[in-house]
Amino acid sequence: MRQLAKLLSLGCLSTLFLISCSSKERPAYTNNVIAAAQPLASKAGEQMYALGGNAFDAAVAAGFTLAVVEPSMSGLGGRLQAIYQTQTGEIAGVDASTEVPKNYTPSTVKHSFGYPTIGIPGVVAGLLKLHQDKGSLTLTQVLAPAIKAAEEGYAILPGEAYRQQMAVDKVKTLSGSAYHFLNEKGEAPEAGDIIVQKDLAEVLKAIAKKSKKGFYEGDVAQKMVDDIQANGGILTLEDLKNYKALSSRVLHGKYYGHDIHSLYLPSYGAITIQILQILDHLKGIQSEEQWAQEVGEATKIAYTYRKKQDNQDSLALILSYARAGKLAQQIREEAYTFTADFDQNTPVSWTVKQGHTSHLTAVDQWGNAVSLTQTVGPNMGSKVATKGLGFLYAVTLGGYLGDYKPGDRANSHITPTLVTKEGALVLALGAAGGSRIVTAVTQVISRFLGQKHPLDKAVFLPRVYPFQDSLWVEDHATVKAVNADLNPAEYPVKYIEEIARFGRVHAIAKDPESDSWVGAADPDWEGTSEYFSSERKD
Repeated sequence: MRQLAKLLSLGCLSTLFLISCSSKERPAYTNNVIAAAQPLASKAGEQMYALGGNAFDAAVAAGFTLAVVEPSMSGLGGRLQAIYQTQTGEIAGVDASTEVPKNYTPSTVKHSFGYPTIGIPGVVAGLLKLHQDKGSLTLTQVLAPAIKAAEEGYAILPGEAYRQQMAVDKVKTLSGSAYHFLNEKGEAPEAGDIIVQKDLAEVLKAIAKKSKKGFYEGDVAQKMVDDIQANGGILTLEDLKNYKALSSRVLHGKYYGHDIHSLYLPSYGAITIQILQILDHLKGIQSEEQWAQEVGEATKIAYTYRKKQDNQDSLALILSYARAGKLAQQIREEAYTFTADFDQNTPVSWTVKQGHTSHLTAVDQWGNAVSLTQTVGPNMGSKVATKGLGFLYAVTLGGYLGDYKPGDRANSHITPTLVTKEGALVLALGAAGGSRIVTAVTQVISRFLGQKHPLDKAVFLPRVYPFQDSLWVEDHATVKAVNADLNPAEYPVKYIEEIARFGRVHAIAKDPESDSWVGAADPDWEGTSEYFSSERKD
């Protein structure tokens, strides 16, 4: 009897094992997709899918690769926010924003770059948390594409070369940065130059070998602290060792019969939800001109709440669907009195011309989805790179993002977002672009769900942004033919011809006609969407 019971027990365990395995082996969707801001990052994610990895593996591989091949926008010294949904329906987030060191003393002196702007980096901890919590491949496998790009070199793309050239005067003033980001002639790279970063490869190898301790402790941490403290910064070994990527608070809203999921501070998910819920009360047949004006007005209202998100009573109002309805009615009746929220304490990042940051989205055959945004702040961040390490630090202190106290985490317009219907993922997206991140995300969602455009067209169509006393309208050659025709005499409007000024979105949506995913990379940037077919058999 005991032997029979033992055999039955083993049989049950075997059955459970097979059920467990089959739930992963038989995919729910026909493909895996990743959309990222640089082709090598997208390819890194695709490689993880080819190895049998999931969306978390793909996103982490792409994130580390972006840190190598697009350093002007993000990197190991930066910050990160991510939201995800697992194949079981769990929705959660990761907060890996840069943190203000414990010994920081607030100052009236403002810094836009340099050592005094450096806080505690978060990107590495954030990527490692995603991998450790939900990844399926080894850390060595996930880091391999980034290490290869750094060690063997890659051809720098025109956009990245241009951004590094824009910062060259400041980079020249910092010896470590000049060593890593200028050539033998003391010049920034040209498009097509092969960039080899042996020192950065060694940092990545240390992370692959020792995980978090390979970056936040040991030789890498010591080099960071020695350099930063020797040049007027305040980062300590204790700051680094104690840093943790945290679980984020997920906020929820409604739009066109769908559920919107975005992140609380340090992300601006509350503002994203407020805009969409106002627009939900304005829905109906609209001309392009009416859409542009109503989106602009909804954004203008929501942006006045940016400084109020940390007050829980104000947050409840921001997220209130009923309150959004009242604001929508005021827009329709032209009864809303706009009060600009700009004053002497307004963060510089709210008004700068150039947007920044990098975003990627990954969704797999089992239904896991990751929307991840990482940044170093303005173009090339603090402009500081420690000699022998090779990555740039983000701007955290100095007023660019606002005024903070020790232990605070830097807030920003970052807003990775998921859209579901009855628990099933419909759309995952996020954006780069500074203060235009929220507007890019909300407008693509509006185009996709409200106007029912295919994802690629929803990402392509022109966007708007209320700024100062007028509505800025995207109007470069690519989108000119499909733009709103607003009369400046009737409605204050300014047409902007430059590309990439209105955010860059990388998104993935469920194909409504099949069990497959569709990706879209913003046409204003150099990124791509990569597909990898599953082995599903219907």
